[in-house]
Amino acid sequence: MSALPSDAADEGLTHDAPAQVPEPTPVPTLNVANLLTLSRLVLVPLFVAALFVGDGHDTTWRVLATGLFAIASATDQLDGWVARKYGLITDFGKIADPIADKALTGAALVGLSVLGELGWWVTIVIAVREIGVTLLRFWVIRHGVIPASRGGKAKTMAQIAAIVAYLLPLPAGADPVRWSLMGLALVLTVVTGVDYLVRAIRLRAAGRRVTGS
Repeated sequence: MSALPSDAADEGLTHDAPAQVPEPTPVPTLNVANLLTLSRLVLVPLFVAALFVGDGHDTTWRVLATGLFAIASATDQLDGWVARKYGLITDFGKIADPIADKALTGAALVGLSVLGELGWWVTIVIAVREIGVTLLRFWVIRHGVIPASRGGKAKTMAQIAAIVAYLLPLPAGADPVRWSLMGLALVLTVVTGVDYLVRAIRLRAAGRRVTGS
């Protein structure tokens, strides 16, 4: 049997040539989702400045501070939706998103405690959990990224609702609502903190088995 003509081989008529699989297009770090996350960080100092005008007792500025906090919190839901819908999920976003959340909620809690409107023990419990989870993420980063869980998202929403209730210049009759919301936020904060610890230990152990280190 005669060999295929050289022009036929050049046109890819042989059956031995491997199929070309296109490489996936890398997702740029600087994208809309990550810019929304960064905007949340930018709003943090503006929120704090508005919160402390008039020692926190100026009603107009207090409402403005609450609005800034609400807008910044909304970007948390928006950046995640944009990232999933348009395939803009990056490792940077997985790390920066929870850090931005912690910066915003941490600033609000510390601010409320400085103003004497929220017990420092509440702020400390939440801060220890949030800082601990952030350190856990970096502890296992060589083995993988721990994305925010559903429980973590529920915790964030509970914290936001509780903080908004404390930020708004509401009458004293609203105190039971504030305490209930903050109590729920505290429970979710502790429970999800333990969950993240377990997930981090498992991820690190699995990573070490694979790498042998």
